[in-house]
Amino acid sequence: MPSSKVDTRFKFAQFFLIFALVYVGSKVVLSIIFPSQFGPESQVTGAVLKPVDASVKGGHHPELTLLNKTEGDIVLPDRCPMPPVDVFRVSESGKLEPLSTDETVVPCVPLTEIKKDDRAKIDLSPWKYSLFDAYGEYEVRLQLAKPEGQEPETLTARFTMYEPGAITKIFRTFITKPFLNFLILTASLLSDHNLGIAIIVLTILVKLALFFPTQHAMEGQKKLQNLQPKLDEIKKKHKSNPEQMNKEIMKLWKEHKVNPMQSCLPMLIQFPVLIGLFFVIRDGSILELSRHLLYEPYRHIAWGFGTNFLGLNLLEPSKYIFPPMLVVLQFVQMKLTFAIAKKKTANNGKKEEKKGELSQQEMQQRMMLYGLPVMIGVFAFQFPAAVALYWAISTLFAIVQQLVVNRKDLK
Repeated sequence: MPSSKVDTRFKFAQFFLIFALVYVGSKVVLSIIFPSQFGPESQVTGAVLKPVDASVKGGHHPELTLLNKTEGDIVLPDRCPMPPVDVFRVSESGKLEPLSTDETVVPCVPLTEIKKDDRAKIDLSPWKYSLFDAYGEYEVRLQLAKPEGQEPETLTARFTMYEPGAITKIFRTFITKPFLNFLILTASLLSDHNLGIAIIVLTILVKLALFFPTQHAMEGQKKLQNLQPKLDEIKKKHKSNPEQMNKEIMKLWKEHKVNPMQSCLPMLIQFPVLIGLFFVIRDGSILELSRHLLYEPYRHIAWGFGTNFLGLNLLEPSKYIFPPMLVVLQFVQMKLTFAIAKKKTANNGKKEEKKGELSQQEMQQRMMLYGLPVMIGVFAFQFPAAVALYWAISTLFAIVQQLVVNRKDLK
């Protein structure tokens, strides 16, 4: 077997081995840093009440977990519309102020039984605005009934509601709020208020808004690739003098009005958009819990998003549709990108490597060609289907744009 093929297979095996080690290592690190959430529970005995997050950012709602490691099932009374736990506000002096309300923003779902060795989540979102609207420390108590003759057991947990930082406020003001309210506006025009169609419309508008910056970046990339032979000459000529080489390269870029950083601009813009949409889906998909993100005209709407799209629940990860779809789309986009680059290299008269031999750059490209789509597919297993839908439409748009911009080079 030729050594080049052996090297290529070794590189691929090395890449996937590193990916697997990083994944397993991250799980181990998480179990060490966050043992309550990711660590083993075999050492826990009795019933344990804990907050999902001990520090809850303003705009989010607190959640609790109840772990049952007792000898039997735990039975809780149905207290709806009151919260399932007693809530206290902790003053600066440590004094507990009892809080009580039956006002909810979403229906209260009672939690009445936790089986032995099970973990249950206690969702306090119905009382997000009536009990937990102020910043500060809270204590919650849950009383467990005991057999006759035994004292009831009281479980306690504490968490803090804190004011979001400046970056979060800016992000919400300029990305999360506009996105969510645009989705509401679009959905309001649809009979079923479908979130999927609203996301497709948003994606197309975002891509159209980025069309000219992306086009400009692609044109700059084309110029940079056309200059590659001259860049290679400069590097070869001034190989022993890096300072002079950098000066000559900068001079060449300036003469041809090329900025190598401009090709990164669309990607830099794309990431905040993707992250913003993720937070919109996570924090704003239930409109009753999103008052802090809604503009005034939408704060009292009586409908919610239709989250069923082509038989999928957009708020849940899609395991069989979007992951393979994203793998294919990302593979096509990267294959197209590398094919265009190879074509331009050939047009520029650069000598190709001997047949059967792969350069270091080609090996890296092949690793990216197969590795990156797989990684994106893995992430799609964990993200809500709504985020995967945005990424799929965005990638499809990018493929079409590449074909249009580089149509002459592909002939």
